[in-house]
Amino acid sequence: MEAIFSYRHRRLSEPDIAFIRELIAAHPRASRRQLSTKLCQAWNWVQANGALRDMVCRSLMLQLHRAGLIELPPVVKVPPNPLARRAAPVHIEVETQPLHATLRDIQPLELRPVRRTPDEALFNSLLAQYHYLGYTQPVGEHLKYLVYAKQRPIACFAWSSAPRHLGSRDRFIGWCAEARLKNIGLLAYNSRYLILPWVTVEHLASHLLGRMVHVLAADWERAYAHPIYFVETFVDPQRFRGTCYRAANWIYLGVTTGRGKDAPTHQPNRPIKEVFGYPLVKDFRQRLVAMSVS
Repeated sequence: MEAIFSYRHRRLSEPDIAFIRELIAAHPRASRRQLSTKLCQAWNWVQANGALRDMVCRSLMLQLHRAGLIELPPVVKVPPNPLARRAAPVHIEVETQPLHATLRDIQPLELRPVRRTPDEALFNSLLAQYHYLGYTQPVGEHLKYLVYAKQRPIACFAWSSAPRHLGSRDRFIGWCAEARLKNIGLLAYNSRYLILPWVTVEHLASHLLGRMVHVLAADWERAYAHPIYFVETFVDPQRFRGTCYRAANWIYLGVTTGRGKDAPTHQPNRPIKEVFGYPLVKDFRQRLVAMSVS
């Protein structure tokens, strides 16, 4: 069936749009949000963890409305956007007494997932205070970790959904555009890594990276009901040499273009970063290039 409308890689035919019109007509008192929920349920449009893709569906219906293909009911209420007016992280004080020790001295180390726990506020505060990029709220799938040494926080890890397009990474994996579109959710991006500035422990950074990749995949699957097979990160060569990633056997993949995803002129608009990656399974390429059989 020929598609007459496409949004976020979902292609709609005339019967699809006719179905939406019939759904709206059958529920004349339903709000836009209620209609998007009903459409998700009718199409079984869900995330891997079973949650409805309500926000994407609502955006799709709005685009169809603006294109004149359907007529949505009037807006009843405009809910506040928590991302647009998100408050800065609450400032939380921690012990800043210098910690000079060996890895053996500070064992055992605990890598504690803190998203949606009481410790998440502390994680946000530490990044806001001590990471050179500060704290920004991740969008989409993400996990946050605090590393504790004898009940004292010493490091932070943030992991997020991977960028959709990354030339050096895509060439290393060797996937086609269709496989990347289907499988990009099987990658994760190390968006923040912070050793707190008063902590001086030789080999700590690479040691934690090695520990992290052994727990991340299982934690991600518990949170989002799907696996990840490859992780990646960016390193700013003007600030860092990527020594801890190299020492932890991460692979140098190349550099970014400096354009990001919002560069309509195709000219660099941000610093060029080095790209490092780490396979979480031996057959990561086969899994990432695989396409489902129709």
